[in-house]
This record gives sequence, C-alpha cells and structure tokens, in this order.
Amino acid sequence: MDVRFLGQVEFTEAWALQKRLVDERARGLIADTLLLLEHQPVYTCGASSRDVPPPGLPHPYHIIERGGDTTYHGPGQLIGYPIVHLGERGLGAVDHLRLIERALIRTCARFGLAAETVAGFTGVWCRGRKIASIGVAVRRNVAYHGFALNVDCDLSPFYRINPCRLEPEQMSTLSKLVGHSIPVATVAHAVAEAFKESPKTAPEPAAQAA
Repeated sequence: MDVRFLGQVEFTEAWALQKRLVDERARGLIADTLLLLEHQPVYTCGASSRDVPPPGLPHPYHIIERGGDTTYHGPGQLIGYPIVHLGERGLGAVDHLRLIERALIRTCARFGLAAETVAGFTGVWCRGRKIASIGVAVRRNVAYHGFALNVDCDLSPFYRINPCRLEPEQMSTLSKLVGHSIPVATVAHAVAEAFKESPKTAPEPAAQAA
C-alpha cells in the first residue's frame, strides 16, 4: 500500500483528491493508497443519515457519500482515507470496515492501549470511550473515505452534535487515555505500519466489548 502523509488539508480539497484517486485506482493507474492527514474544523454526515444539521454550528457541514451519521473533524485528529480496490482483494465493504478497525486496534496497542469494537457500532473504543469513527463509500469497486482517530484534539465541537448517535461525553482521545500528549505525526507512522501489516483478505471478527 502506498502511504501519503499530507499534513493539514481542507476537507473539500481532500474530498476532491479522493475522487480523483478512486478513478485512477479503478483504471489500474495507481496501487491501493492510504492518505493520512488532518482537517481544518468541519462536520460531515453520511448521505443516508437522517441527521439534521443543528442550528448555529461553528464550522462547515458537508453531506457526503460515506455511511454513518454526523461527526466532527479537526486539528489533532488523524484522518485516514484508504483508497482500496475491493474487487482485487476479494473484499466486501463490511470486510473492509473490519480491516480498518483491526488496523486501528493494532495502532492503539503500540501506545499501550487495549482497544476494541462495540456490538452495534462501527469504530474503535477504549475504556468505554470511542476514539475512532469509521465510514466508507464504494465507487467502481474502489473503497474511499475512511476513519478519524482522535489523537490529541479538542473534543468540545462534539458537544454541538450527537456524534455517530452517541452522547458527546462518550468521545475521548489517545492522549487523554495514555495520560500525556501524543503527536499526530507519531500516530500517523504507527497507523501506516499497522495498515501495511493488514491481511489482504477478509478478517476474523475483532474483539467486541460486552
């Protein structure tokens, strides 16, 4: 997998880049690619969600192709957009989600955290708090969009919404859980290694919290 570290990128710019890479991947012009970056403050919501934007949000709100409900992205949060040809790997969309969860669980383990999934939700949790949200879309048999891993971000914007149908206080960050600040760049490199270790076929179910 080709990994690209992009720094901080405005959401609509990254959205347009993903669409271009999806087309290139579908045509066989590039390999599977993982974009790692941060966004300026923004809210996004999956197109199939019934969420209605709350009035008076302090940042832009975009309805996009991915699955899932409203969430927040901002500095201190690691965004990952895996551009993956599902057909070449023999994966379905759910298989792809499970592989992302597993890679993020392995990443958390590198920082001494035992992360897990929770039945009925997509994403990654630790000590009863959600630290990573996941939502993907598929076009021309290529998956895009991806995950947001809370590394050392301001959680207050989550209190303006119900993030992914949760109460805001259920959100946390890697830094809060380990007890000290972790640079996003450090976690980005750990995520890159975890994705390179990912199997190319459908995974076994990840460990789930009761």
